[in-house]
Parts: sequence; C-alpha cells; structure tokens
Amino acid sequence: MDLLTIIIKMSEGLTKTCAIFFLTLIFALPLGIVIALLRMSKIKVISKITQFIVSVLRGTPLMLQLLAVTYGPYYLFGFSVSRDKLIPVVVAFAVNYSAYFSEIYRSGIESIPRGQYEAATILGYSKFQTFIKIILPQVFRRILPSITNEIVTLVKDTSIAFTVSYQEMFTIGKQIANSQTSFTPFLVAGVFYYLFNAIVAFVMGKVEKSMNYYKI
Repeated sequence: MDLLTIIIKMSEGLTKTCAIFFLTLIFALPLGIVIALLRMSKIKVISKITQFIVSVLRGTPLMLQLLAVTYGPYYLFGFSVSRDKLIPVVVAFAVNYSAYFSEIYRSGIESIPRGQYEAATILGYSKFQTFIKIILPQVFRRILPSITNEIVTLVKDTSIAFTVSYQEMFTIGKQIANSQTSFTPFLVAGVFYYLFNAIVAFVMGKVEKSMNYYKI
C-alpha cells in the first residue's frame, strides 16, 4: 500500500478524531466550572464529595474509565450503553477532562484578590454579576496557558479510543500497520497529531493575545 493510499484511509478516521476532540471540549469546559464551584462550596459535604470524585477521576487512567463507561453497564446490568461507541467515548473523555479543568478553574478563581469582590459589592453588583462580569474574564486570562496544555494533551489522548475499537484515526492506522506489517501508518499518525496540535497552539495563542487587556 503506497503512502497516498495510507493517508487517504487514515483521513477517514480523522473526522472521528475531531468529533471526540470538539465534543469533549464542548461538554468538559462548562462542566469543569460547575465542578469547581461545587468543590469550593461552603457546604462541607458537597465540597468533600466533589473533592473525592475529582481525585478518583484524576487518579485513575482515562483508559480504565473509558472501558468502564463503554462495557461496564453490560457486565453489571446486561445492557449496552449505545451501539454508537462515540457516545460512551465522549462521556468518558468529557467527565475525565472536566475534573482536570475544574482544578484549573478553582486555582484561577482563588487567585483573584478578595478586594475585587468587596469593591463590586460596594458598586452594587450581585454575587452572580460579580462572578460573570468581573471575576470570570480575569480567571480565563490567567488559566489560558494551563487550559491550552490540557487541550494539547486531549488531541493526543483521542488515540486511546482504539481500546474500545472506535474507528478513529489511530485505530485505522494501527489496523493498516498490522495488515501491511509496516510502521509507516504510525509515522503518518504522528504527523497528523503534530499538525493538529500546531493548529491548536496557534489558535489558543491568538485567544490569549486577544485577552491581554485583562492582564493585571
């Protein structure tokens, strides 16, 4: 099989790789904020339970969580979650990454001086308005480098979907490599991931520069 044919076949899986990537971000980024707020709750029970859940998600392999979400319901209850494996894959990825994002959000929120909350109260802002209009924009500016690092990691982690035989780019490359007894598909995959990450880094760099006016 020539190089061009390998690239074309692997490009078919690139669409599914992109689906995992974008859907994970769509769900994980906002879910991370919710988890961070629960983690910072003044109600100790809620805070401690959330802290424990986050520690489990961050302390166990994503691959194990992916297998649990995909096959766990069948082994435990005798039914499959979905015939389309994209659903359990995205669920596992989104929940896992939301735990990491939540800790990044929490550190960003806690880095904002308390005086800003007090000043906003004096100006007549409610707690919700203060958080949305004053605190959150500054938090996003401060945590962008950490968020970018996680997003870059996500690009590479999409290859873990091969463990549940989801036909994304790396899975197809692995199948071609096995059938052709060739390392070329892995090299092609490496180039794809590198270019994908280069685009992500470029876009996030532009976003970071656009938020320079929040730098304090």
